[in-house]
Amino acid sequence: MGRLILPSAVKEFKKLDKTTSARILSCLKEVAKLNDPTMRGKGLTGNLTGYWRYRIGDYRVITQIQNGEMIITVIKINHRSKVYEKV
Repeated sequence: MGRLILPSAVKEFKKLDKTTSARILSCLKEVAKLNDPTMRGKGLTGNLTGYWRYRIGDYRVITQIQNGEMIITVIKINHRSKVYEKV
């Protein structure tokens, strides 16, 4: 399964403390191993339809999953109070 992290998500990821970033990276690796990554996350609705959310403690990872090629694109990583702003 392919993974792609947008530059803006990488920037947000680098701002996190080591413990949080390790937890998020571990979760993303687990999701990448799944045959169907939608089994673990939650589909978003409204203006975020087509995106998936993975909850890691107080942080959220917003992704877009392209089923045809099983590519996970990480759109945004941030604290739950800020993650849905400007997605």
